[in-house]
Amino acid sequence: MKATKTNTTAISKLVARFDDELMEILLEDLRNFRARNQFRKNNQQVAAQQTLKAA
Repeated sequence: MKATKTNTTAISKLVARFDDELMEILLEDLRNFRARNQFRKNNQQVAAQQTLKAA
């Protein structure tokens, strides 16, 4: 039983580490996505304002 408890603890630590690393990767991807798309969003806003001014 002692071996099972140790094994379960090791698996739990591994799963927790995996979750932490996956979250870090996803957050980094989200930051990069926002940084790339902010330029597009700003361009769309400028284009919309120019269209409103022209009308």
